[in-house]
Amino acid sequence: MVANDRGVLSVRYHFSNRSEDIIGLFTAALDRLGITWRRSDRYTVSVYRKAATARLDEFIGPKDRALPLHCA
Repeated sequence: MVANDRGVLSVRYHFSNRSEDIIGLFTAALDRLGITWRRSDRYTVSVYRKAATARLDEFIGPKDRALPLHCA
């Protein structure tokens, strides 16, 4: 997702799942990769810091088509 944060476009990743086990596996993988993350709510993990999204892009590759925040 591309967000417009104070006039600056920035990439953000969100992962949603209702299973704490799946979220735990995902966040453990992020920790092993040194990627900073936060829980946005009970079911959602967000990656939004510049260095963290760049590292995630290195690992999985950048999205070729990101959605603007208002379309999500």
